[in-house]
Amino acid sequence: MRILVDADACPVKEIIVRLARSRSVHVVMVCDMNHVIRDGYSEVITVDQGRDSVDLVLANRLKASDIVVTQDFGVAALALGKGCWALNQNGLVYDDGNMDQLLMDRHIGQKVRRAGGRTKGMKKRAPEDDAKFEAELTRMLDANL
Repeated sequence: MRILVDADACPVKEIIVRLARSRSVHVVMVCDMNHVIRDGYSEVITVDQGRDSVDLVLANRLKASDIVVTQDFGVAALALGKGCWALNQNGLVYDDGNMDQLLMDRHIGQKVRRAGGRTKGMKKRAPEDDAKFEAELTRMLDANL
């Protein structure tokens, strides 16, 4: 088991490293060339800038029982299909029960934006989001060890 992170805009990298280090779990942070990550623990993979370049590297490296941290519903869906665990930085666990609806909502939002409409953005992060993320990641790690 490893933790793979879409690290470009991930606000919980420190939590991930702390929990992984305490359990000796390997962490892979994937980011594009605009980001520098040096946490002293993680394997860092830097990819070219480009639409979906980080997502493609992540998806291609996933193996069953890995944990992936991503905001991207497509990456999460691929992770579930490969037998991985997936969650976002706010502690939302992606699973077979919510993935279809999340992908449909994304599709509808894209159609609205392409037609010139506007959609609501993400809500502002709160301290409770960090606590929920930490609790869910801890649960996943403990279930896999």
